Amino acid sequence: MTGFAKVWGQGDEPALLLHCSLAHSGAWDGVASALSDRLRATAPDLVGHGRGPARDESRDYHDHCTEMALTHLPDRPCHLVGHSFGATVALRLALDHPGRVASLTLIEPVLFAAARGQPGWRRQREVDASLDAAFATGDPAAATRRFLSVWGDGPAFDSLTAKQRAYLQNRIWVVAASSAALHDDTAGLLPRLDRLTCPVLLIEGDRSPLVIAEIQTALAAAIQQARRVIISGAGHMAPITHPDAVASEFRHLLA
Repeated sequence: MTGFAKVWGQGDEPALLLHCSLAHSGAWDGVASALSDRLRATAPDLVGHGRGPARDESRDYHDHCTEMALTHLPDRPCHLVGHSFGATVALRLALDHPGRVASLTLIEPVLFAAARGQPGWRRQREVDASLDAAFATGDPAAATRRFLSVWGDGPAFDSLTAKQRAYLQNRIWVVAASSAALHDDTAGLLPRLDRLTCPVLLIEGDRSPLVIAEIQTALAAAIQQARRVIISGAGHMAPITHPDAVASEFRHLLA
């Protein structure tokens, strides 16, 4: 295995959990604890996050994260769960290694290419432009503040502790590093969706940005066996803000 990972539970079924951008493995505490009777869940810190491997700027970031996550994927079929950016890595692993995946749960995957041309996608491009402007002026705090205003469900950036603000803005580079994979589908995920044969669960919150619903609609149309659920009152950070609801939907998948 590569880097650091947290492990929960003593269940018979293995699971691999991949967190969102700017987070770390601890983001899965609520969900994994709620499922500890059924699963033995592993959540690594992705590249550049927590105690994960350092970024290699000579490599494509999505490639690097996928390669790292693969080192934690069990040889026998496991339940693969991803959130946001981590969900796009989970989807790639499921497509590349179908024999090692028993089920796939995608919580608000930010595969923006799936919603290209839609109203929410156009709004997201405006957000990206404002982030690019902040990057261009060398202001990571402004970029992080803007990012959280769209994708964060917790306290505003300026109300966080100095340590929390530093953690986030020191990793805001992930947004630019992952842009090609998410907006242009450089990993070629969309053309391969019909190859998925395992059960697929699509989870989203009803308070999330419009582009999420557009992405999930596209994925549900392309993956015949997918089941799509919407968690009432949840936004983009549902695994953290609504862990019991996420765990309940996952139990339904297992049943």
